[in-house]
Amino acid sequence: MAALPKYAPSRMTVAEFLDWPGDGTCTRFELVDGEPRAMAPASGTHGTMQITIGSILRAHLRTVRPGCRVVGEPGIVPRMNTAANFRIPDLAITCAPNAPGERALPDPIAIIEILSPSNEAQTRDNIWAYGSITSVREILLVSSTSVAAELWMRQPDGAWPEEPSRLGPGDELILRSVDFAGPLAEFYADTYLARAS
Repeated sequence: MAALPKYAPSRMTVAEFLDWPGDGTCTRFELVDGEPRAMAPASGTHGTMQITIGSILRAHLRTVRPGCRVVGEPGIVPRMNTAANFRIPDLAITCAPNAPGERALPDPIAIIEILSPSNEAQTRDNIWAYGSITSVREILLVSSTSVAAELWMRQPDGAWPEEPSRLGPGDELILRSVDFAGPLAEFYADTYLARAS
C-alpha cells in the first residue's frame, strides 16, 4: 500500500519547514511568508544554464577570489520576517567558509536566479527578500528564453536602484562583488539560445 502524502501545515516557521519531511512527492519547496511554495522542476535549458553559470563562476572564484564559493540552490533566509521565510535561488555566492550541518547559506554576496516562464512572477517576488540581506551586493536575473539579464547592484550608500541594469546578447556582465567580467552570452553555452545567436 502506498504511503499517504504528508501535507504541510497551513503555516510554518523556518525551523518547522527544515524538519518537515515533505508532502510525499518529489516536489521541492521553499518557504514564503510561512507557507510552503512548490517549485516546478527546471526545464532542460534552465538546468543547463544553472550548471554552466555555476561552472563559470566557480572557475573564476578559484583563481580570483579563493575562499569564496558558488552554491547551487542554497537556502537563503532574508532579514525581513526571518522566522517565516526560507528562499531557494538557483545560485548564490558567499565568501563564508562551509560548515558542517549548514542549511542556510551564510552571508551571500551575490544571488543569481534564472527566469523561467512558468515561475517568473514568483522569482521576481523574491528580489525584495534577497535585497533585505545586508551582505548581498548584487542580484542577477538571467532569462532562459532569450540572451538577456537584469542586474540589481547595491549602491555605495546601501540603497538599491529603482531599476536594474539591462543586458543583451552583445553585452559584458560585470559582477563587482566578486571581480567577475565576461560576455553574458557565455552563460548560454550548450543551449538552443547559443545556436540561435
